Amino acid sequence: MMNKNTICLWYDGAALEAATFYAATFPDSRVGAAHRAPGDYPAGRQGDVLMVEFTVMGIPCLGMNGGPGVPHNESFSFQVATEDQAETDRLWNAIIDHGGQASACGWCKDKWGLSWQITPRALMAAVADPDPAVAKRAFEAMMTMTKIDIAAIEAARRG
Repeated sequence: MMNKNTICLWYDGAALEAATFYAATFPDSRVGAAHRAPGDYPAGRQGDVLMVEFTVMGIPCLGMNGGPGVPHNESFSFQVATEDQAETDRLWNAIIDHGGQASACGWCKDKWGLSWQITPRALMAAVADPDPAVAKRAFEAMMTMTKIDIAAIEAARRG
Protein backbone atom coordinates (compact mmCIF):
# COMPACT_ATOMS: atom_id res chain seq x y z
CA MET A 1 0.00 0.00 0.00
CA MET A 2 1.42 3.35 -1.01
CA ASN A 3 1.87 5.97 1.72
CA LYS A 4 0.01 9.26 1.41
CA ASN A 5 3.34 11.12 1.32
CA THR A 6 6.65 9.54 0.36
CA ILE A 7 10.01 11.16 -0.33
CA CYS A 8 11.15 10.12 -3.81
CA LEU A 9 14.92 10.15 -4.32
CA TRP A 10 16.49 9.85 -7.78
CA TYR A 11 19.47 7.53 -8.25
CA ASP A 12 21.55 6.51 -11.23
CA GLY A 13 21.09 2.76 -10.87
CA ALA A 14 22.04 2.55 -7.18
CA ALA A 15 18.69 2.87 -5.37
CA LEU A 16 18.85 -0.64 -3.88
CA GLU A 17 22.48 -0.22 -2.80
CA ALA A 18 21.67 3.13 -1.15
CA ALA A 19 18.54 1.80 0.58
CA THR A 20 20.50 -1.18 1.90
CA PHE A 21 23.20 1.12 3.29
CA TYR A 22 20.65 3.40 4.97
CA ALA A 23 18.85 0.42 6.52
CA ALA A 24 22.13 -0.93 7.92
CA THR A 25 23.26 2.48 9.22
CA PHE A 26 20.27 4.31 10.68
CA PRO A 27 17.88 3.11 13.38
CA ASP A 28 14.22 2.51 12.46
CA SER A 29 15.22 1.97 8.81
CA ARG A 30 14.53 -0.88 6.44
CA VAL A 31 14.39 -1.92 2.81
CA GLY A 32 10.97 -2.86 1.47
CA ALA A 33 9.96 -4.01 -1.98
CA ALA A 34 12.16 -3.64 -5.04
CA HIS A 35 10.13 -3.15 -8.23
CA ARG A 36 11.55 -4.17 -11.58
CA ALA A 37 10.92 -2.28 -14.81
CA PRO A 38 8.12 -3.88 -16.84
CA GLY A 39 9.80 -2.65 -20.03
CA ASP A 40 12.85 -0.85 -21.35
CA TYR A 41 13.25 2.81 -20.35
CA PRO A 42 15.84 5.51 -21.11
CA ALA A 43 18.09 4.58 -18.15
CA GLY A 44 17.64 0.82 -18.18
CA ARG A 45 16.15 -2.36 -19.46
CA GLN A 46 13.16 -4.50 -18.68
CA GLY A 47 13.83 -6.42 -15.46
CA ASP A 48 16.24 -3.85 -13.97
CA VAL A 49 15.43 -2.57 -10.49
CA LEU A 50 13.44 0.59 -11.21
CA MET A 51 12.10 1.56 -7.77
CA VAL A 52 12.91 0.55 -4.20
CA GLU A 53 10.65 1.19 -1.24
CA PHE A 54 12.59 1.93 1.93
CA THR A 55 12.30 3.69 5.27
CA VAL A 56 14.94 5.97 6.79
CA MET A 57 14.43 6.62 10.50
CA GLY A 58 10.70 6.12 10.13
CA ILE A 59 10.39 8.28 6.99
CA PRO A 60 8.94 6.46 3.96
CA CYS A 61 11.09 6.85 0.84
CA LEU A 62 11.10 5.60 -2.71
CA GLY A 63 14.40 5.26 -4.54
CA MET A 64 13.98 5.60 -8.28
CA ASN A 65 16.70 4.53 -10.69
CA GLY A 66 16.00 7.34 -13.13
CA GLY A 67 19.44 7.49 -14.65
CA PRO A 68 22.20 10.11 -14.88
CA GLY A 69 21.79 13.84 -15.15
CA VAL A 70 19.69 14.58 -12.05
CA PRO A 71 22.19 14.87 -9.18
CA HIS A 72 21.21 15.46 -5.56
CA ASN A 73 22.08 18.86 -4.10
CA GLU A 74 22.10 20.58 -0.71
CA SER A 75 18.57 21.95 -1.15
CA PHE A 76 17.38 18.61 0.28
CA SER A 77 18.95 16.86 3.24
CA PHE A 78 18.12 14.47 6.03
CA GLN A 79 18.74 16.09 9.41
CA VAL A 80 19.56 13.44 12.01
CA ALA A 81 19.33 14.49 15.67
CA THR A 82 21.95 12.64 17.69
CA GLU A 83 21.99 12.13 21.45
CA ASP A 84 25.74 12.11 22.14
CA GLN A 85 29.19 12.20 20.57
CA ALA A 86 29.31 8.42 20.12
CA GLU A 87 26.15 8.43 18.00
CA THR A 88 27.33 11.54 16.11
CA ASP A 89 30.67 9.87 15.35
CA ARG A 90 29.09 6.54 14.36
CA LEU A 91 26.68 8.04 11.84
CA TRP A 92 29.11 10.62 10.46
CA ASN A 93 31.86 8.05 10.05
CA ALA A 94 29.50 5.51 8.46
CA ILE A 95 28.63 8.01 5.74
CA ILE A 96 32.19 9.30 5.22
CA ASP A 97 33.82 5.86 5.38
CA HIS A 98 31.33 4.49 2.80
CA GLY A 99 32.49 6.82 0.02
CA GLY A 100 30.93 9.99 1.42
CA GLN A 101 32.33 13.48 1.71
CA ALA A 102 32.62 15.82 4.70
CA SER A 103 31.26 19.34 4.49
CA ALA A 104 30.84 22.11 7.09
CA CYS A 105 28.77 22.53 10.26
CA GLY A 106 27.75 18.88 10.60
CA TRP A 107 26.82 18.40 6.95
CA CYS A 108 28.13 15.56 4.80
CA LYS A 109 27.19 13.81 1.57
CA ASP A 110 26.84 10.10 1.06
CA LYS A 111 28.47 8.35 -1.89
CA TRP A 112 25.33 8.95 -4.00
CA GLY A 113 25.41 12.72 -3.37
CA LEU A 114 22.56 12.88 -0.85
CA SER A 115 23.15 15.44 1.92
CA TRP A 116 22.92 14.60 5.62
CA GLN A 117 23.07 16.87 8.65
CA ILE A 118 24.37 14.90 11.62
CA THR A 119 23.20 17.29 14.32
CA PRO A 120 23.65 16.70 18.05
CA ARG A 121 20.70 17.84 20.16
CA ALA A 122 23.27 19.68 22.30
CA LEU A 123 24.15 21.87 19.31
CA MET A 124 20.52 22.78 18.64
CA ALA A 125 20.02 23.65 22.32
CA ALA A 126 23.19 25.77 22.36
CA VAL A 127 22.41 27.85 19.26
CA ALA A 128 18.84 28.35 20.54
CA ASP A 129 19.99 29.43 24.01
CA PRO A 130 17.87 32.33 25.29
CA ASP A 131 21.06 34.27 26.09
CA PRO A 132 22.16 35.77 22.74
CA ALA A 133 25.83 35.83 23.78
CA VAL A 134 25.77 32.12 24.61
CA ALA A 135 23.97 31.28 21.35
CA LYS A 136 26.50 33.36 19.40
CA ARG A 137 29.51 31.63 20.99
CA ALA A 138 28.04 28.20 20.21
CA PHE A 139 27.17 29.26 16.66
CA GLU A 140 30.65 30.65 16.04
CA ALA A 141 32.21 27.42 17.35
CA MET A 142 29.96 25.36 15.05
CA MET A 143 30.99 27.47 12.05
CA THR A 144 34.59 26.22 12.45
CA MET A 145 33.64 22.52 12.44
CA THR A 146 33.06 19.79 9.90
CA LYS A 147 31.77 16.99 12.18
CA ILE A 148 30.23 18.53 15.30
CA ASP A 149 32.28 18.25 18.49
CA ILE A 150 29.82 18.39 21.39
CA ALA A 151 32.50 19.06 24.02
CA ALA A 152 33.70 22.09 22.05
CA ILE A 153 30.12 23.34 21.65
CA GLU A 154 29.51 22.96 25.40
CA ALA A 155 32.79 24.75 26.15
CA ALA A 156 31.78 27.63 23.87
CA ARG A 157 28.36 27.71 25.54
CA ARG A 158 30.01 28.09 28.96
CA GLY A 159 32.30 30.81 27.62
